Amino acid sequence: MRVVPFRFEENTFWLLDQRKLPFEEVWVPCKSAQETALGIKEMVVRGAPAIGVTAAYGMVLAHLSGEKPAQADALLRQSRPTAVNLFYALDRMKPHWGNLEASLQEAKAIWTEVEATEQAISQHGARVLKGQVLTHCNTGPLATGGFGTALGAIIEAHRQGRVTHVWVDETRPYLQGARLTAYELQKAGVPATLITDNMAAYQMGQGQVDAVILGTDRMALNGDFANKIGTYGLAILAQYHGIPFYPALPLSSVDPRLESGTQIPIEERSAREVTFIRGQPIAPEGFPAAHPGFDVTPNHLITGIVTEKGVLYPPFDESLRAALGIG
Repeated sequence: MRVVPFRFEENTFWLLDQRKLPFEEVWVPCKSAQETALGIKEMVVRGAPAIGVTAAYGMVLAHLSGEKPAQADALLRQSRPTAVNLFYALDRMKPHWGNLEASLQEAKAIWTEVEATEQAISQHGARVLKGQVLTHCNTGPLATGGFGTALGAIIEAHRQGRVTHVWVDETRPYLQGARLTAYELQKAGVPATLITDNMAAYQMGQGQVDAVILGTDRMALNGDFANKIGTYGLAILAQYHGIPFYPALPLSSVDPRLESGTQIPIEERSAREVTFIRGQPIAPEGFPAAHPGFDVTPNHLITGIVTEKGVLYPPFDESLRAALGIG
């Protein structure tokens, strides 16, 4: 069973509130670009491809609500700074400002392309997976609006009899793994076990992890990539234990303006997301906390990059440019 994170009905873009999963399924209506930007910023919807689709429909809503396109575009661009799909989608919508019908057709096209791209990513990714796989954060349909990237590959590999079990990192502090990936794997019927983030090294040391595959929010042309905080540490652990490590992403998540990961902006989120869990304090009142939402993994820790055009291998600055069709 594939979960859908949003739908467009009667001039309203409905978001499945991922902050309330897996305990409640609540749909949040968005009738303007302003409401859509707030839904992205407050993580009602999250995941790079899903954010891109949502932003595209946010521009459709701007037409319907009478918002000025330039102001709507600026609001949406400010909602989440790290995931490049947001900017990719908004750049595609820009030529259609002032034309509702053309905007709606372009938004539909972006969503359709996401689904087709992720079907291909799932097939290519499944071929490099076997045995027990570890994943981090959430990269299934909830994060993408399609079939999923890394989680799509895991589910497809299980369907083919290649993957037998999945280790699911909880993904502190926002718990996307515990709340969302576990939810999707349970619905898909894939055997999986939830672990806290600091258990990954133990599982690897016990020989219980055959591969790591996870998502990507933005990748530079040399293969350095930003993903949910904790990814960099997993890459180091995987290299130490000789375990293949794969980021999975649509090529639209590669930012051709960036030569390396040092140029990727990292979102700093609220300290409250660290010091509270579901409204309950877990630290002394007023105690300071840091919360970088993402970290950057250098390309030398990557085994291969799973894309809709196949699995790319080093040297990544050459294979990525070839896949993107740029010199």
